[in-house]
Amino acid sequence: MIAALLLAASLPSAVDAEYAFARDAQRIGQWTAFRKYADRDAVMFTPQAVWARDFLQDRKDPPKALSWRPTDSFLSCDGHTAVNTGPWFKPTGAPGGYFTTVWQRTARDWRWVYDGGGPLKAAPAPAGKPRVHRAACGTKAPGAPVFPPPPLNSKQARTTPEDNGRGQSADKTLGWDWKVDKKGSRKFRVYLWDGMRYAQVLYNDIPPQ
Repeated sequence: MIAALLLAASLPSAVDAEYAFARDAQRIGQWTAFRKYADRDAVMFTPQAVWARDFLQDRKDPPKALSWRPTDSFLSCDGHTAVNTGPWFKPTGAPGGYFTTVWQRTARDWRWVYDGGGPLKAAPAPAGKPRVHRAACGTKAPGAPVFPPPPLNSKQARTTPEDNGRGQSADKTLGWDWKVDKKGSRKFRVYLWDGMRYAQVLYNDIPPQ
């Protein structure tokens, strides 16, 4: 575990990857950047779930790209899986909403596997250093089998069985799930291991688009 943590510390962080992704959107084009950083099995929403590889395949870049910046990053103990969130802005610079990106570290680089977001309910926080929230490590880290996060209740989501998904870090200290209902509203949750239990640290309630 110590060796894994030292290795993770020597690699670019998920926050670094998010900044690079946002810079490339301005430099090489919005959808070109999305393709560059996407994992083969990455998921996007239109508003129903779609494979990013299909949605992005022939999509032309807009004349001007959106911009975004992370304010919070939720990180697994081993440092190889993260969920970033923060505001995004229209090409004019006006606030557009918030984004949430799930990143996974490969042997060579970071790849995003989930991209979503929703409307802002308040003005975006001022630019500053993103807050990093790391899962607990050590002997109390969870082992197999891992109890999944509690399911959404009937008041939170009415979903079709096929339009949902979940994932977790390799060390099982970070997990996430999402569900989309028939009208296109989506729920997304993130859980971190705090040493004793899985604590919900992020909840996105996205209305129909």
